[in-house]
Amino acid sequence: MASATRTRVQVAIIGAGPAGMFLAHLLHEARIDAVVLELRSRDYVVSRVRAGVLEQTTVALMHRLGIGARVAREGLVHAGTTLAVNDAPFHVDFDELVRGAAITVYGQSEVMKDLNQAADERHLEVHYQAANVQPHGLDTNAPWVTWNSGQDEHRLDCDYVVGCDGYHGVSRACIPAGALSVFERVYPFGWLGVLADVPPCNHELVYANHEHGFALASMRSPTRSRYYLQCSLQDRVENWSDEAFWDEFALRIGGSFAKRLTRGPSFEKSIAPLRSFVSAPMRWERLFLAGDAAHIVPPTGAKGLNLAVADVVVLADALRRFYAMGSHEGIEGYSDRALARVWKAERFSWWLTHLTHRFPHMDGFDRQMQLAELEYLRGSRAARSSFAENYVGLPLEV
Repeated sequence: MASATRTRVQVAIIGAGPAGMFLAHLLHEARIDAVVLELRSRDYVVSRVRAGVLEQTTVALMHRLGIGARVAREGLVHAGTTLAVNDAPFHVDFDELVRGAAITVYGQSEVMKDLNQAADERHLEVHYQAANVQPHGLDTNAPWVTWNSGQDEHRLDCDYVVGCDGYHGVSRACIPAGALSVFERVYPFGWLGVLADVPPCNHELVYANHEHGFALASMRSPTRSRYYLQCSLQDRVENWSDEAFWDEFALRIGGSFAKRLTRGPSFEKSIAPLRSFVSAPMRWERLFLAGDAAHIVPPTGAKGLNLAVADVVVLADALRRFYAMGSHEGIEGYSDRALARVWKAERFSWWLTHLTHRFPHMDGFDRQMQLAELEYLRGSRAARSSFAENYVGLPLEV
């Protein structure tokens, strides 16, 4: 094995997904020295099919960081959404209910392209295909991280480590079991999703509650659609031909949207399980957790990427105050502040999932309660205002 290299940095970031790269840019803005370590290749990270809905706070941050030109030009701004039950859709107008409120449809892969291009221009240090990444000494004043690239072994000394390495990453596992509380709800179904180069069946997202299960009409662009069906966890992609998918989707989405549905070959098809997950605290000694390393939400509420961004905004501000003024207040309060927002997003995503999906063993009473909730939402401006406020994203105060 080649001789080890050793360097020092203020902050070591594990994971080059949205949380890690947004944090790297925020720390660069604050003149805090950081290095990012990523297990996968850059192409793999960029090409992952993930979230497509950005809250206003996320778009505002992209503009602040100087990476908002393309989202302003290509993002699809939606000032409302539609919910449909028993083929009877109703519209929720965000702008009418919460003045100026909107979301922007812009895929995570596009966000990553913008983050990475700016990282290249700003010479941010990102190591891809970093194998065997492992933090050490997190309960000391001098932690470090080791990793391998090819035959070379590396060591990075730092002041703090930030785990942005997702649900399956190494970071959360570094916290002793007795110091960590885990809250989880695994849902008894998944989402079958397809991408197809066909125009969307509606100009905004449509959430449908059908007796066969949930359906969602979404998009990535005016010519690329992203559609989902609730399915069994035992289901397999191979069981769904394109024809079978389009037939079932047309049935669930309802007649008014089905007649505008354009069918075509899918180029990506996958099944994703749904879960709600929170680990607390989000800081232990010299380790911080952010994004999916600390929490996961079902995609129904479109909160995953946006929550990761909110985490690192709070964390970057805490680190800025520490390095600029020697204040530990933000660092000590990071977990509580981040978790306060996380739990609100978990609640909304859990609620919307229960509102729109068919659960196994639902009886007649359960179904009537679901229908009553939908009718209340349809008829109550106050209920729709609450929905809109949560959907577009609660204000982020730093």
